[in-house]
Amino acid sequence: METSSIKTILVTAASILVMVITWHLLALMLGHEYILPTPAETARQMIILVSSAGFWPVVLATIGRGLLGFIISLGLGVILGLVAGFSKAAYWLLQPWVTVVRSTPVMSVIILAIIWFESNLVPVVVTLLILFPIIYGNVVAGIMNINKELLEMARMYKVKTWRIVTELYLPSILPFLLAGASTAMGIAWKVIIAAEILSQPQLGIGTNLMIAKIDFATAQVFAWTVVAIVISFVFEYLIRLIETRLNTWS
Repeated sequence: METSSIKTILVTAASILVMVITWHLLALMLGHEYILPTPAETARQMIILVSSAGFWPVVLATIGRGLLGFIISLGLGVILGLVAGFSKAAYWLLQPWVTVVRSTPVMSVIILAIIWFESNLVPVVVTLLILFPIIYGNVVAGIMNINKELLEMARMYKVKTWRIVTELYLPSILPFLLAGASTAMGIAWKVIIAAEILSQPQLGIGTNLMIAKIDFATAQVFAWTVVAIVISFVFEYLIRLIETRLNTWS
């Protein structure tokens, strides 16, 4: 392992340790578990949650909704982004719709989705509407970023279409698409859990967060929050791994 990698790991570990110590000291100063539980109490609740029979169905339900919303928004964003990027008429036709969706407050989207859809669909629909503008905008930006002079030169010398697509369009669009996907994945879990808190599907991390809040079980709130953070970290890491591989390939 390189020295720089070891140094990065040590600095990160030290930062996490300082965070935990600060959390512990603040909890001791407040002296009320229902306001701020200690890291040890949160860890105890984590162990109880993970060992319970209902933990994995709840986690998998949230992950399933998040991935479904992300995949649909990715597909829709890529298709409509390509259409808008290559057609000015389509761009200006879609622009008011995208602007409205992008500008609508998340809570308004969640409340309207609760009115219109059943509880299990609400997080998926909300995730789709929040993530779609991110993917769409990045795909359009990638197309606009294509080097016009190289494109004209390729057409002038009658370069084959497949080479124009693979050597000009794809390398230009891919970094923007991957950056948008990474951003969207980071936002997805916040949106999903917020939607679950309000829509209260039978299974979901958001549902369990609300139950813990009602019961004044603050340590459980922290424990479920840690679970959500871990899920977000894992999927963002996977997206970045894919991004690194594809950027190397392109």
